[in-house]
Amino acid sequence: MTDTSKVKDFDKRVEILGKSIASVQDFPKEGILFRDITTLLENADAFKESIDLLYDIYKDTKADCIVAADARGFIFGSVLAYKLGIGLVLVRKKGKLPRKTRSVEYSLEYGKSVLEISENAIKEGQRAILIDDLLATGGTAKAMVELVNQAKAKIVSFAFIIELFDLGGKKVLNDLGVDVLSLVKFPGH
Repeated sequence: MTDTSKVKDFDKRVEILGKSIASVQDFPKEGILFRDITTLLENADAFKESIDLLYDIYKDTKADCIVAADARGFIFGSVLAYKLGIGLVLVRKKGKLPRKTRSVEYSLEYGKSVLEISENAIKEGQRAILIDDLLATGGTAKAMVELVNQAKAKIVSFAFIIELFDLGGKKVLNDLGVDVLSLVKFPGH
């Protein structure tokens, strides 16, 4: 489990992030309370704090790369990779990467999809931090874990800005032996 106890003012900093995330009722459909990460991104102080907080948590992990999910994971992952001085591996939907790829099919609420990474983007034994903006049921995150496992890399941790804690995604990842760090936690609707 990622230890945040040594991160200065962790709870106070996370509270700042939580307050910067908008809640939008009945989006994308009636009965859903949507947690909108774009308001955090629009707030320069909150966006900076989210990256600084992730940096403070992961700076001593000796990770070799960040593996980031399309598309909002790219935003957080690219800046964190820059700050850590490591590479960024993009996880994209099928057909978006030009080189030979590794792929995983996974289930969505209403069908299936495929995620891919470039085949040689991660080397065997490398240490990877995975990142995405939101953890809900864990389907996309599980597929990302499978891609990294195909490469025989080591997953240091999987970081999320938001976790919808009662939708089961953390358990899905923990059952795979993956450490999960979620900065802001909300109930899912």
